[in-house]
Amino acid sequence: MPRGQRFAYRADLRDIGWVSAHPLDDARPSARPLRTLTQPELKARFRAALEAGDGVTGAHCVHEAWMRDAFAAQVEAALDALWRRAAGSIPEWLPMHYVAWLPIVYDAAARFRTRRRGRQNIYLVRLDYTDRGAGMHGVYVGMTSYPPHQRFDQHRAGIRAAGSVLKRGQELLIGPVLHLQRIAQVDAERIERDMALALADAGILVEGGH
Repeated sequence: MPRGQRFAYRADLRDIGWVSAHPLDDARPSARPLRTLTQPELKARFRAALEAGDGVTGAHCVHEAWMRDAFAAQVEAALDALWRRAAGSIPEWLPMHYVAWLPIVYDAAARFRTRRRGRQNIYLVRLDYTDRGAGMHGVYVGMTSYPPHQRFDQHRAGIRAAGSVLKRGQELLIGPVLHLQRIAQVDAERIERDMALALADAGILVEGGH
């Protein structure tokens, strides 16, 4: 499935309120539930997921390979295969496009914690800078009281939009910040700022964070 169609398909599933029931549904990608598998076992699990049209298990397989710094071509091929065979059950946290720095984002986001609950959500958007160089991507760090997908849609529609997201925003990167949803505003403001600084310090092109 072409990448543009992936975004539209995912939005359609959200609009109709699609939900799944799967043993791995509650497993956050940051927990890496398949980390104990050997490489041959991980490949076998992925093949079985493709044959079963199991997007959830397939997503965790792709994610685990990604976190192990698999080659870009391998991750892209796995994403393409998964979208062809299990598009209807791929969880939203799996990015639709390969970026080399995703493990760095997971590591950085994991350092931020808060126990205070509230109405704010931290969200990340992958930015496309391929007009500046092949394979060049950045990330926008934001906070919102809206569900992140709704705020992303607002950006894309020009509603209180950040210019970088309006022009270059490609998709939400949901997985790294799943634990930073519905948090207190004072914590969200701190985390938004500090996460942007941490990602920039790691060499990622960062927008937002204010």
